[in-house]
Amino acid sequence: MRSSFLALAALSAALAVAMGAFGAHALKTVLTAEMLAVYNTAVKYQMWHALGLGLVALVQQHNEDNVLLHWAGRLMFVGIVLFSGSLYLLVLLDWPRLGMITPLGGVSWLIAWCLLLAYAAKKQD
Repeated sequence: MRSSFLALAALSAALAVAMGAFGAHALKTVLTAEMLAVYNTAVKYQMWHALGLGLVALVQQHNEDNVLLHWAGRLMFVGIVLFSGSLYLLVLLDWPRLGMITPLGGVSWLIAWCLLLAYAAKKQD
């Protein structure tokens, strides 16, 4: 079975590399040190959670119909979009109000990791 989570993980990781390169080369002379740090936080967290999403995809291969894994993957990707996406837009558009969205991405990640923990703790048949 093809894994949409694995495809999303690969896409997210590739975009993190591209965004990191863009920040390092095109933005380092344009942004303040503070805004560059915010941008780099978005890149770093996107890459870590792309890897987390890949982990969910690999674990899901052994248990395709598990609801915990399904929601962990969904929330991991939602977190990437909300957390990293809002920080990218905040920095690039200079629109501080987007920062209000960022914690929703963090909460999505926390729930995703807790769901993965619940899956790991649950007795497997």
